[in-house]
Amino acid sequence: MEEQERPRKLAKLDHEDTTHEVPAPAMTEAGDVAGNEAQPATAQIGNEPLDLSEFTVHKDTKTANESTTQDGAEGAAPVMSKNQMKKLRRAEAHQQKRALQKAQKKEKLVQKRERRHAMIVEAREKGGEEAVKELRVLWRGKKAKHTRSTLLPLTIVMDCGYDELMSDRERISLAGQLTRSYSDNSRAPFNAHMMFSSFDKLLKERFDTVLASHKNWKRIRFLQEDFAHAGELAKEQMTSARGGQLAGPFAEQTDAKPEDGEIVYLSSDSENTLTELKPYSTYIVGALVDKNRHKAVCYNSAVAKGIKTAKLPIGQYIQMAHRPVLATNHVIEIMLQWLELRDWGKAFMKVIPTRKGGALKETENEGEGEGDAENDDGDGNEEELEADQKKQLEEIAAFEEGSEDENEEKE
Repeated sequence: MEEQERPRKLAKLDHEDTTHEVPAPAMTEAGDVAGNEAQPATAQIGNEPLDLSEFTVHKDTKTANESTTQDGAEGAAPVMSKNQMKKLRRAEAHQQKRALQKAQKKEKLVQKRERRHAMIVEAREKGGEEAVKELRVLWRGKKAKHTRSTLLPLTIVMDCGYDELMSDRERISLAGQLTRSYSDNSRAPFNAHMMFSSFDKLLKERFDTVLASHKNWKRIRFLQEDFAHAGELAKEQMTSARGGQLAGPFAEQTDAKPEDGEIVYLSSDSENTLTELKPYSTYIVGALVDKNRHKAVCYNSAVAKGIKTAKLPIGQYIQMAHRPVLATNHVIEIMLQWLELRDWGKAFMKVIPTRKGGALKETENEGEGEGDAENDDGDGNEEELEADQKKQLEEIAAFEEGSEDENEEKE
């Protein structure tokens, strides 16, 4: 009896456990009764470890969720503003529209070539070569006439060495002006050699990415060297076999010699006034858009290089409502108009925008001469500037493609 009343020894655990042990009943009978009862969730039976999986799972899950949320907040990309999202969507929509228009244009061009080829074959079968010539005369429009431009021994250099003085928007505007200048020179009845000097940095990056078609432009040179180096190259180019011919405004100057040519930097700050364009000469235009913030920067660059300077005779022919500030492409267009008309007054009136408030003077020598500053950045926002530049590139491509079509038809 004494042995039965002695308390039972607790089972020795083989491993360490911080869980509170639940002692067994003191009496054997009590232990039998207690053994029929359900064990608490935290109780340990025999040598088996406690089953805390239920609690552990919930605890770990909560910790994981919290850490995931924190990591996500730290590693997530910055949230875009509504305006940025709108601009991004507009840019994507514009790219898709451009791709569709390009594909449609290419398809139409292929169809046009097939139709013309079929018409030429039919005309040759019915009326011979005379019928084919008459057909080509009907097709020859304004663009085809421009392909007969006469190249003169004259060079225009666009000095692009002012990249760091412009903002991003001004640089976008300048890229459009340079594109327009090339287009105007290509289509002019009398055109000149064209060079882009100091063509590097951010301006070149924009042309290489957004306006990459400039690599297909003809009769133009892109130089990383400055305008002084471009002027020396221009002398060699104008005296070469394809340097141009003394025609149009230079037709009467048959005795003109290459050594008589000069290099002139056009600047409104110059004391000299340009009276005429001379053969075998190089005219440098500052490619800068800055709303006239940087005073005399182009003039100082020319003086530092020892280059002669001059200003267009706007004040002698045009009465301006305020100081004339012309875009770079306007200066180029005025020079091209003079080559065609040999009249500064008519050239100014054809080119200067009406918003500038210009009026032709009755007396040419009335008033003092005003200069032109090539730093007007034009109107409109960046999207309008982008659309205008894309349109210019399309016109250039269509013009040059039309020239190639005509050559193919002649063959």
